[in-house]
Amino acid sequence: MKDKSFAVIGLGQFGMTLATTLAESDNDVLVIDDKEENIQEISEKVTYAVRADVREPGILETLGVQNVDVAIIAVAENMEASIMATMQAKDLGVPYVMAKAMNSLHGRILSKIGADNVIYPEQSMGLRVAKNLMSGGFLDIFELSSEFSIAEFRIPEKWVGKTLSSLKVREKHKINIIGIKKNDEVRVDLNPEEKLPDECTLIAVGKNKDLNQTHSF
Repeated sequence: MKDKSFAVIGLGQFGMTLATTLAESDNDVLVIDDKEENIQEISEKVTYAVRADVREPGILETLGVQNVDVAIIAVAENMEASIMATMQAKDLGVPYVMAKAMNSLHGRILSKIGADNVIYPEQSMGLRVAKNLMSGGFLDIFELSSEFSIAEFRIPEKWVGKTLSSLKVREKHKINIIGIKKNDEVRVDLNPEEKLPDECTLIAVGKNKDLNQTHSF
């Protein structure tokens, strides 16, 4: 059974990756792009792929975009197409429209015409990479807000073989361990009385200032 239905408009690297990932998770995915080579590349990976110019009035309705749960407008480099697609999706009543912006001015325009969420993928990735480089000990970090993040770090040697209950991580360090990753397997159903394995990665959530203290554990 399919989970949700998505329309991905624009098949640059961002749109292509997004559409493929959504389809691999058993979602219905409609992709639209004006380049035939992009459509051919992804046609067997998604539910439906069609070549079309989204600047054409009424084209999204013709293709049934009004029936999807989420529309992602990923044609930021072509501002006219981006604006036209966003307006059409909102006019068709798509419940959630996410639009990729090329810059802050583009983003403000998309917000004013109704985009529910405006994203800046390159900027977000740049910030994430910078934070990872500055954090030193983190394998990965994802910012939830300016104050809170989710971070992945190697288990401290002195924690190996001990339980979360005995370590009292929340009480002592003010962070919550929400997952354990080992050999590419991630577990989130943690037993506080289970001994932590060696050579694993811990996934924690907390305030940035508290997460930064994990380097000294």
